[in-house]
Amino acid sequence: MHAILINEQNELVWSEVPNPTRKTGEVIIDIRAAALNRADLMQRAGNYPPPPEWPDWMGLEVSGVIAEASAESRWKVGDKVCALLGGGGYAEQVTVPEDMVLSIPEGLSFVEAAAIPEAFATSYLNLCCEGGMKKGDTVFIQAGASGLGMAAIQLAKTYGAKVVTTVSSEEKAAFVRSLGADVVINRKKEDIATVLADHPVDVAMDCVAGKNLGPCLKTMARGGRWIVIATLGGPGSDLDMLDFFKRGVKLIGSTLRSRSSEMKAEILGGLEKELWEAFSSGALQPIIHASLPIEQAAAAHDILQADQNLGKVVLTVGDAEEL
Repeated sequence: MHAILINEQNELVWSEVPNPTRKTGEVIIDIRAAALNRADLMQRAGNYPPPPEWPDWMGLEVSGVIAEASAESRWKVGDKVCALLGGGGYAEQVTVPEDMVLSIPEGLSFVEAAAIPEAFATSYLNLCCEGGMKKGDTVFIQAGASGLGMAAIQLAKTYGAKVVTTVSSEEKAAFVRSLGADVVINRKKEDIATVLADHPVDVAMDCVAGKNLGPCLKTMARGGRWIVIATLGGPGSDLDMLDFFKRGVKLIGSTLRSRSSEMKAEILGGLEKELWEAFSSGALQPIIHASLPIEQAAAAHDILQADQNLGKVVLTVGDAEEL
């Protein structure tokens, strides 16, 4: 089969690699689409290696068709599915623990389905499982116009929360408002902590952190949960620990990729049980910015690197437009 490898010049090359082999409890998927994530850019830069026993090449979420499964599996050859991966999605095939595989919600294409597992599982994990989000909470989501941000905004609104989010342009501000965001902060024009002081946050999902983390924590509602999932703004910040512990604020570090396959399967099971009907009805929508053939993976990376996308960028393998 073929997969996208990184050569010595840091170029993305469609290359021949060994076919995957299935172990007990796994299935093989013929990939039709693979969605991009910023973690892919980090892996390409050498800063985010895949967990053990996953392929070296990039790709955290895919859709496709079951090519091989055991007789005892709930999956059958020909089933149309999407899946969360530890890596290996930029390829023609991938081997996946069968509990990390989900049926495609009714009415969605392969391209749309590929954009669900990572973004919506990450949102569900952090807002619902880690943050205990409930109806009426005020939720802060960094980078609302990113693929993850768009998933998190929709998820929070589905649960009846008030959403505060950040963007970098007026175009993106208008877009996230169309998804239901209640308060939109243009981070290039406004001070985030100043705005948050007027909207005390119960749950925050933060992919930025950095120097603004400390000032923002001071604005949280008593007992608030601030969940850091990445440090795009830098690893350091000054915290007022006296204020921090007096108000019972919780600072939580959380990653999805490093969790065991069993834990990921539990998260996906909750996501499917609670939200699959919302996808089928259109209440939740994977937002697609662009889809490109997988041989154009470098151009797809350029879109993310330049922060040009409103929604997910998806790589297609073969004919991904038919479901």
